[in-house]
Amino acid sequence: MSLRHDKAKPGIPVILGIPFDANSSWLRGTAGAPPIIRVAFNSSSTNSWTETGVDLNAEGAYCDAGDLKFAFAEPFDTIQCKVGELLDQGMRPVCLGGDHSITLPIVRAFGQHIPGLTILHFDAHPDLYDELEGNRLSHACPFARIMEEGAAKRLIQVGIRTINGHQREQAKKFGVEMIEMRNLPALDRMKVEGPIYISFDMDALDPAFAPGISHREPGGMSTREALAHIHAITGKIAGADIVEFNPTQDNTQITATVAAKLLKEILGKMILN
Repeated sequence: MSLRHDKAKPGIPVILGIPFDANSSWLRGTAGAPPIIRVAFNSSSTNSWTETGVDLNAEGAYCDAGDLKFAFAEPFDTIQCKVGELLDQGMRPVCLGGDHSITLPIVRAFGQHIPGLTILHFDAHPDLYDELEGNRLSHACPFARIMEEGAAKRLIQVGIRTINGHQREQAKKFGVEMIEMRNLPALDRMKVEGPIYISFDMDALDPAFAPGISHREPGGMSTREALAHIHAITGKIAGADIVEFNPTQDNTQITATVAAKLLKEILGKMILN
């Protein structure tokens, strides 16, 4: 069982569900992901130990702040405020999306609390559009906004395999370190100093391993390749998100299980470092 966040000690990871997909450009459905990831994460089909030797059932290993509720406030303000509250308490948020646009308000909160942040971004897409279909807050744009605002010092993108000329220009403009899928593995590039934020889009994985996504792009990472790169991270992980899991496209619950495995191993790495 996870510890309630109001009883948590500073420094431990805290899970926060962010059921938001209003900025999806193709299919809706990712807003329904957080509770389904939790079901897979807590399933008795496996045990609580990570591959790196951490027992997540140990007292106070992590806590769960539940799912964010959106009333009539501006959604991004709500997200940024809640993540900021958790950071104020000294906790390390791991957010379950939701579409990838949620990374912008999350990292805005991190930028106000943790200077010198490096983002390790796993994705098929660079999400660097200046705007998409007139929407500058689209899930295809968060990293353009993040780098424009200086919310992170460094952006390393891993597994990119669908990029157009505009986004290549954007990557050059913002000094993005892009590791395309054809150039993996890149385990040595995971050795990063300073605070790290992991943003993991489920379509970084090949759709054979994670079919429950909105934008399927063949030729991606295997689950094992993704875990190997996460395990190779050396710096302190300040927070993370797992986004773009679409349960409406996940007929056999394979993607939910993979998302839960990624959550498990990211939590284990955070606890170890």
